[in-house]
Amino acid sequence: TTHPRAHCTAMSTTKVELGDVTHHNVKQLKILNSVVFPVSYNEKFYKNVLDLGQLAKLAYIGDVVVGGVCCRVDLDEQNQKHLYIMTLGCLAPYRRLGVGRILLDHVMEQAKQDTYASVFLHVQTSNDTALEFYKKFGFDVEGTKENYYKKITPADAYILRKKLNSQNA
Repeated sequence: TTHPRAHCTAMSTTKVELGDVTHHNVKQLKILNSVVFPVSYNEKFYKNVLDLGQLAKLAYIGDVVVGGVCCRVDLDEQNQKHLYIMTLGCLAPYRRLGVGRILLDHVMEQAKQDTYASVFLHVQTSNDTALEFYKKFGFDVEGTKENYYKKITPADAYILRKKLNSQNA
């Protein structure tokens, strides 16, 4: 069952609602990701997404899926939890309406509630729009991972991170 968790108004009239990813709508996430991202995700990715609970959400405007986010938990050598954003995207016609912000706000809220040390992700080095978006929300470029992507150019990705717990910094 899908139930909106967050309601936000952007651009005064656009109401964005977040809903759960379920076996009934996971194909919509798959289509969204195939349109938004230059890389494809395998069936195992989508099977695992169904078990993510609050770490995977679809963004709706009306009945239309316009965006989505999928995260996973990573543990470091000190056994600290970090939240990794695997995908966060929005269909081009719906960008700049606050959809990405609402999805990222949801992720950050989950990370704070569950006491993650940081939230991090990879961004293709040529993706200036994504880089600016995340920097606006306090993410810093931590480094570059060469040849991160296998089938797209450029293959390099920036590692972006936002630390959440100052004692872990």
